[in-house]
Amino acid sequence: MPGAGGNRTYFPFFSDVGSQHSVGLRAAESIALASIFLLALAGNVWGICLLARRRHRLCAANCLVLNLFCADLLFISTIPIITVVRWTGSWVLGDAVCHLLFYAVSLSGTVVILSLGAVSLERMASIVRLRQGAACSRRALATAVLLVWGFSALATLPLCLFFTVVPLPAAGKDFQICTLLWPSFEGEIVWDVTFAIIVFLIPGLIIVISYSKILQITKASRRSLNAGLAYSENHQIRVSQRDYKLFRALFVLMISFFIMWSPIMITIFLILVQNYNQNVYILPSAFFWIMLFTFANSAVNPILYNIAHFRHKCREILLCCTGSPVRNGADTETTVRRNNHEQPNLSFISR
Repeated sequence: MPGAGGNRTYFPFFSDVGSQHSVGLRAAESIALASIFLLALAGNVWGICLLARRRHRLCAANCLVLNLFCADLLFISTIPIITVVRWTGSWVLGDAVCHLLFYAVSLSGTVVILSLGAVSLERMASIVRLRQGAACSRRALATAVLLVWGFSALATLPLCLFFTVVPLPAAGKDFQICTLLWPSFEGEIVWDVTFAIIVFLIPGLIIVISYSKILQITKASRRSLNAGLAYSENHQIRVSQRDYKLFRALFVLMISFFIMWSPIMITIFLILVQNYNQNVYILPSAFFWIMLFTFANSAVNPILYNIAHFRHKCREILLCCTGSPVRNGADTETTVRRNNHEQPNLSFISR
């Protein structure tokens, strides 16, 4: 939408100023938002409870995943505000909420990607035995979590400062939108590019390298085990079944994150172009549905992780909810423990 600054336009984000959308469409948007909010809330609280019950056996990776679930809860806390904005069209929630809404969205997203990057490094270090996962002290882990949140809060602070309420004339009326208003075009470009590199591309590269190394180790250990090769006790790298199960769950989380966050990152850059080039036009409704797809990641994360990492526990809960008998009863957990202890480690000779 055109603003007062020459050819510059202001993107209204969640506000749909002057739109003629029907009540049915708004209701459909609200139902979609409510569904994702409830699923994400239930899933993340469920994941936190499952991990909290294992607090005496929590490894560093699971603690970082716990941090990820907390960030997801912060992320979906903005959904009620967005629902109000979609119904009102014009921004009626005041300047303070405008600052905090997009700050909470960007802060939680940054914490999620940094947590995934940190957990990938921890898994690689643990599997190649650079250090024992259990040797990580609570103080070091708390420091890592605080660093993730502190860096995220500082990196996204410009969004808190520069998102503001701007009045716009539309259809003969004065509307207000919550939009990003940078002091200079050059500063906006520098921040966007720097933020994308430091917060998205570098952690993504770390994740890809770490999981590629873990996959390489896992495949080599399986080949050596199948071939019955002997290994040197001083030069072995072992991938236990527990490590492999956790790696599989985290790998799925990483894939879902990049699939569901890439569209909104691309859209943000297109909005930057649109602000100064009217030939590029993105509908606020299109931005809403892309953002809705991103919100769905907060519902998908705990479901994927809980199913992949707590498959037996999830099966028991589902059987209880459907009224089906749980076979082996109390012996289920014992059997799982016995299998984990009796399952041999996968090993190979490090070259």
